[in-house]
Amino acid sequence: MRPFLKNTLFLAMAALVIGSQTGCDSVKPWQRKTLADYTMRGDRDPLTEGIKDHMFFSREMASGGKGVGGGGCGCN
Repeated sequence: MRPFLKNTLFLAMAALVIGSQTGCDSVKPWQRKTLADYTMRGDRDPLTEGIKDHMFFSREMASGGKGVGGGGCGCN
């Protein structure tokens, strides 16, 4: 077997094995309390939220509209 083909086959098999090992799992009822904890929220830190808003405004030239639905076309 050619070295390039052998390396490609090895990488494909490794990706297949890793991909099959990282699957989704269902959450047990007794684990939901832990996942619903305040520390698991992504928006719990106001400073981080302010930085994210600033970066988004700087890149997109848009601000506000948090929690409001719409596609950005002005047709609410």
